[in-house]
Amino acid sequence: MKISEENEERSESLESEAPLVGHLTELRKQLIKAGIVFLVIFIIVFSTINLWLPYITKGHDLVILGPLEVVRFYMSVATAITFGVALPFVCHFVWAFVKPGLTDKESRFLGIYSPIMFILFVLGVSFGYFVVNPLSYHFLLSIGAVNFSVMVSAQEYIRFLLMTTLPLGLLFELPIAALFLSAIGLLSAESMKKVRKWSYVSIGLVSALITPPDFVSQLIVLIPMLLLYEASISIIRHTERRKIVLNK
Repeated sequence: MKISEENEERSESLESEAPLVGHLTELRKQLIKAGIVFLVIFIIVFSTINLWLPYITKGHDLVILGPLEVVRFYMSVATAITFGVALPFVCHFVWAFVKPGLTDKESRFLGIYSPIMFILFVLGVSFGYFVVNPLSYHFLLSIGAVNFSVMVSAQEYIRFLLMTTLPLGLLFELPIAALFLSAIGLLSAESMKKVRKWSYVSIGLVSALITPPDFVSQLIVLIPMLLLYEASISIIRHTERRKIVLNK
């Protein structure tokens, strides 16, 4: 009797562990795919690094402080470019893993808005590359040139470039994040309006943290983020009205 009960308990535990093992196996498979794609793209980018450098350095006079800094600079450039190029592939692999565990509403939402998420990320990075980075770079160098002989190392330059581009790509996802929270019932246009004052303060703090420590850069980032917040309210209000009409 005891042996049969032990066998039943053992079979039940094995059945409960089977789905977990399956999920981990699928996760491992998707991570391997993402890693292979990232590695292949990295090799291609690194082997053609001289083609990318003019778009990275933008003609600025940079200095190298040592032989190892050349390697670090090239690795930083290649990794950043690879991240941008590989992002759609990585998102596809992540989607393939999480889709079976999503509800119909969540799956439908991500399926519709995934392309928009990528476009917003590209817009954010482009805004940082073409607007925030050149303005803040020249402004800070002009301040330094008043009292110092300014030389910019290649490693400091790429760090500054990444700081003024990639975080903006993530911040530009604000409307999609707000829409997702609204779709699952955690956010509404009215609640966003009620906390608008504190949201503005939070956005201001985030803008100050991710941008160079000068007022010009922070203001350049703050204005579009506030506009995106207001746009999120309008979009959510529109979707709420549409739901009311469809329910009627």
